[in-house]
Formats: sequence, C-alpha cells, structure tokens
Amino acid sequence: MKTYDEKHIKNIALIGPAKSGKTTLAETMLFEAGIINRRGAVEENNTVSDYHEVEHDRGNSVYATSLHTEWRDYKINIMDTPGLDDFVGEVISSIRVCDTAVLLLNAQNGVEVGTELLWNYVDRYKKPTILAVNQLDSGRSNFAQTIEEAKAFFGSAVTIMQYPLNQGVGFDSIVDLLKMVLYKFPEEGGRPEKLPIPDSERERANTLHNELVEKAAENDEGLMEKYFEKGTLDEDELRQGLKIGMMKHEVFPVFCLSAKKDMGSGRMMGFIDNVAPSAIEMPAEHTEEGQEVPCKVEAPTRLFMFKTLIEPRLGRLSFFKVLAGEVAIGTELQNEKTNVTERIGHLFITDGKNRNPVERLKAGDIGCTLKLKNTYTNQTLSGKGATGSIQPIEFPDPKMRVAVEAVNKQDEEKLGEVLHEIHIEDPTVEVTYNPELKQLILATQGELHLMVTRWRLEHVYKMQVEFQKVKIPYRETIQKAAVSSYRHKKQSGGAGQFGEVSMKVEPYYEGMPPMKEYPVRGTETIELPWGGKLVFNNCIVGGVIDARFLPSILKGVMEKMEQGPLTGSYVRDVQVSVFDGKMHPVDSNDISFKIAGMMAFREAFLQAEPQLLEPVHEIEVLVPTSLLGDVMTELQIRRSIILNMEMEEEYQVIKARTPQAELDQLLSSLRNLSQGRAIVRSHFSEYAPVPAEMQKQISEEYSKAEMAEMH
Repeated sequence: MKTYDEKHIKNIALIGPAKSGKTTLAETMLFEAGIINRRGAVEENNTVSDYHEVEHDRGNSVYATSLHTEWRDYKINIMDTPGLDDFVGEVISSIRVCDTAVLLLNAQNGVEVGTELLWNYVDRYKKPTILAVNQLDSGRSNFAQTIEEAKAFFGSAVTIMQYPLNQGVGFDSIVDLLKMVLYKFPEEGGRPEKLPIPDSERERANTLHNELVEKAAENDEGLMEKYFEKGTLDEDELRQGLKIGMMKHEVFPVFCLSAKKDMGSGRMMGFIDNVAPSAIEMPAEHTEEGQEVPCKVEAPTRLFMFKTLIEPRLGRLSFFKVLAGEVAIGTELQNEKTNVTERIGHLFITDGKNRNPVERLKAGDIGCTLKLKNTYTNQTLSGKGATGSIQPIEFPDPKMRVAVEAVNKQDEEKLGEVLHEIHIEDPTVEVTYNPELKQLILATQGELHLMVTRWRLEHVYKMQVEFQKVKIPYRETIQKAAVSSYRHKKQSGGAGQFGEVSMKVEPYYEGMPPMKEYPVRGTETIELPWGGKLVFNNCIVGGVIDARFLPSILKGVMEKMEQGPLTGSYVRDVQVSVFDGKMHPVDSNDISFKIAGMMAFREAFLQAEPQLLEPVHEIEVLVPTSLLGDVMTELQIRRSIILNMEMEEEYQVIKARTPQAELDQLLSSLRNLSQGRAIVRSHFSEYAPVPAEMQKQISEEYSKAEMAEMH
C-alpha cells in the first residue's frame, strides 16, 4: 500500500445522531474510492464499519470504526462513530484525533437533540467542521428548515456550499455554489453529470454564491483586498478563504447528500482533499507540561494511543495517531507513563475488521498495531529526543452505577479481571470494589451502555451476572449523652472470662469543652479512616480496671464502630469515657474486656438518640430554559435543596444539594425528560441527617436482614 506524506493525509470523524446515516455514508465513500466493490447495508448487517456481533444484535453502532479511502492522490482516514450518547467515549476519542469533523444532519429531522450533545465535544476541541445534510431523497426532507435550524444553533458560521434542486423521492440534482454548476446523478447514483445551472435557479444561485464569496473573503485581509478590487474571488481563492475560516471555527461548509443513493459523497470527498486541513496545518498538540508538539516528519517520533480494542481471537489492538516523525515495523519506542520500551512488531491501517499491513506511517497518519506489552489508551510512545506525555483525552464521568456480581460464585475473581479488561477497551466504563459496601460497582454512561456491557460479559466472556442497587455508605452518630454498663461473664470449665465496663458516650464536635463529670487520666483521639473522629477517655480511678485492658476495651468499641448498632454502617464523631468496671483476679483477660467494651458501647449508643447520616452531593444542572420547570420539579421530588440559579449562554444553571440515595434516579430522570440535553456535574459535599421516617425504615430493614442471617 502506498505511503502518503503528511500533506496528503486527511483525517475525518463522521459524527451525528442515531439514524443520520454515518455508517451508510462511510460505506458509500469506500465504494466511491474503489476500496470495496459492493456497498453493504446496515439493515443487512454487512457494512464494513458495523462489523461487531453486538452491533448486529442491537442494530446500531457501538464502536468507532477506523476506515480509509484513497481519493485523487489523497488518503482520507475515516472514523465512523456511534450516534447514541451512551457511547460518547468512542465519539470523543475520534474527534480528538481527527482534523475535521463531518457532522451529519438528517434532512427529515434537522438539528436534533443528539446533534446538540455531539456539538459540545466538537466545539470543545474547536475542530474544523463540515455540515452534511443527508437523506435528501426522503419524502419528508426539508433542506430549508434544516438550514434555518442549523443557523439558529451554530450561528453565522453555517455556510451553504450546495443546495438540492429537487429534494424528496425523486432527488437527483445538486446546485454547487463553489463551482457554479449543477450536478445531476444517474438513477443508481455514482458519478454525476455536470450541467449549467438552470435559468430558473440562476438568480438564487448567484445570490448564494456572492454570500459564499463574502464569507471566504472576510477570513483574510489579503483576500478581502482582492474582493474589493475585483468584486469576486476565483475558485482557488475561495478555497483558501474557506480553509482559513474552517480553521478559525468560523466557517461550517454545508454539503448535500443521499448516502443511501450514492449521491454527493464524491464532491464532498473532493472538498476534503482540497480544502479541509491536514494534520500539519492544525494547531500543535501539547504535552501535559505544556510543550508544543508540531506535526512534522523530521521531528522525533510520537504516537498517541487513542483507542484500544480487544478482539477475542486476536488480542489487543492499539490504535494511534502519528503526531510527529514516522513509525516503521521494528521501531522501538518508550512509553512516557510506564518507561516500558515497546517494539512495533506489526503495523496496519484498518477498514473495519480488515487489517491492511503497511511498512511505515508518517506524521499525521492513523494506524494500529498488535500486542503492545503495557501501553493503553491515552498513553504516548516516543522515540529518542522526545519527552513528555501528550495531554490525555478527557472522558465524561459516568451517569449511572450498579453493583454487579457473578451468578456462579466461582467466577467472582474472574469477573473483576474481565471488567478491568472492558475498562481498558472503554475508559467510560469504570469499575471499583468498595470494601465498605462489599460491592463491585460498575459505572456506565447510561442504561444502553450498561446493557451492552452485560451483553459482552454474557456473549464474549460467557459469564452470567446479576445487577443490584448500589448500597449507600451511611454513617451513624448520636445526638445526646448516655451511660451504660456491661458485664461479660463466661464459665465453661477451666479458665473463665470476666470483664465489666461502665462508659459514657456523647456526641463529639470540634471545640467541645473538657470532660468534667469524671476525671480524665488520659485521652486518645483517633482520626477515623471513614471520616470523623473517636475521642477515647480513660477515667478509671483506683485501678478498678487494669490499664493493660484499656486497649482491649478500645478495640471492642472500634469493632462496633465499624459495624454500627443502628444499620451496620460506620460510626463517627463520638466521645467515649470509660469511668468504672470490675476485674477478676483469674478470669479477666483481653477478650473479656474487648467484648464488654463492645457491648457497653452498643447499649449506650442505642440510648443516645442515634442519628443516621447520608452522603449529600452538591450538583450543578445545566438545562435549556424551556425545560427549567420540569427539572425543578424533578429535583424537589428527589429531596434536593435548591441553592442558586443563574444563566450561562442558552442554559439555566441550577445549583442544588442532593442526597446520594437519590442521585442515580435523578440522573436517569433528568436524562429522560431532557432527552439527554441536561448536563449534570456533581461532587460529594458532606454527611447530613436522614429524615426520621427514612431512618426508621432503613433501621428496621437492617434488623430484619440480621435476624434472617441468624436463622
């Protein structure tokens, strides 16, 4: 396969909401370029792009798929991305390494909710963007309305390059405003005939052409001077102005397509070749330390790993972009994170599941390799003379969590390993084991993402799993002081057990006055690993309990604090004062006083108005103004306290406090009622008291569960 230089490589990401036609367009582009000799169809599960079994089962893209075409001496690398927000990690990584985003708009639906969500990521990276209005052959297509909605959402950057002459069922003609010709396609699509623009369209075409010229001229002073001198710009000058505008993120060229009928893709590919920027023309990448990494072949080699794919019979494929230098089979590079030296033993460019071997790839190109020892997504491989990791891709936080366990208990250890492997492949899947809750917690971008993860566990790894609600890490404390005594006595032949402990428990708070009721002979303050404090006072007078038994009493108290009397949750912020007790000259020992201390603490705690505390998060909800009322209602249903509201561009920003027990349901509800447009950020704030009725219910459920375990 031909090795392309950095000036003749273009990298694009096909993005758009579900059913906008991305996979069909990718198939058509490969067919037009002669990479394939027959076009597959999504409905027939035979496209180059959607080749995974899970995609066939679900009928939509789950993975971003790397493809390529060769068009008029240019190589176009294509990332065909999923359209559903649950798989946004695949979209973000593709946008990060592409140099132009091709955003598909369904001419039947205009600017959809999914379009808005995807645009947030394109806009974050300021990628040059082409708007491709697809499905113009549909009876419900409405090009004018789609453009109107696009201008309302994207602003004046929307720049019409083409418009359909006869959209709808008989669609076959496009007026091109750059070349000022009519493209008329044969019934089966493919190569169009170039015709003069009909007289009936001449006035409209001239008006739109002049708008295009003005748009191109305003992006460069030199072009503006030529425009004032000549009153127009020639085709090359137009291309120059459009490229400058695209790179400034101020021109979004609009193209017309029927990907299904193979109409319009060739013209757009030509524009990508001639106008869309290559990697060497784009702003330099940066290392985490802020060092620029310009895309130059003569620079030291740097590969940025943007995607990992684990194929059952093949192993781990690592997809990368050559940011600088070049890479060849046998090249040795160092991982900037792990300092491991990796040898590139294989080098491919891919078209779906098909791997095309190549000898070398140059700066700006995208490829993949096999069986790297210890290199994963977001890591950098560098040659001699290059140092520093490239700034990583920022993936969004998970939107829902479940506890997961293997149906077959023998698979529990393997389950953790498998989920770690899935996380390597998809960083938006997060897996943690919570020792407090004793649960393996799986976090995903949504319900569909969760279902696909389950599908993979069951079909790829042959493992049956169950999902359960994630427990809430409650805390227990007390609201008043209480005193109790407990005698532990056990006689069963031989040495017995005896220990008696009297103690006072009371709420602890910073700056509380010293103990006055009993003389304090020594104090130990313990910073609890789960938050809060335990203050343990020795108030023993006259040696009624030997000092050597006090650590055992403390140990008993700590064990009960690790499994609180009320709900089995951690106890925090308590002061314990041991002021009396009894010993036996023969039968007293450490275990006796440990048990006596534990039981005395339990009894005193339950008399001291125990209070259950729940974790509360501060959340920030960004929501379109039209949905403000619905979102406010949902927040109040979920026990949220509204703190503040303000405007941020077209969004209302609501700041609130929400109990963690309500958070997962809140996120799911907000996502549904806003069709994914509500953006929620949250972080842990503090522990706060649980309402009395809830506390009673949770405590009773815990008691029933304890009784059931005992029997």
